[in-house]
Amino acid sequence: MKRFTTLVFAALIALTLSMPVLAQGTTGSNNPKAAAQKQTKEEKKQAAKAKKQAKKAKKDTNKDSKKTSSK
Repeated sequence: MKRFTTLVFAALIALTLSMPVLAQGTTGSNNPKAAAQKQTKEEKKQAAKAKKQAKKAKKDTNKDSKKTSSK
């Protein structure tokens, strides 16, 4: 009976210590998601930069057209 109690106690401790490992999952499946999110952030930066440049170009052309029309 004493061996059985020790075995059950050891199994409970092993199960308790392995719970965080079971909750984490595999790291291999999470890496593509992180890479996709990183690409998305990079694409957002590029889109914002392009939008800003387009706005600046539009502003510059408006200034040029105002200068020529006022002369």
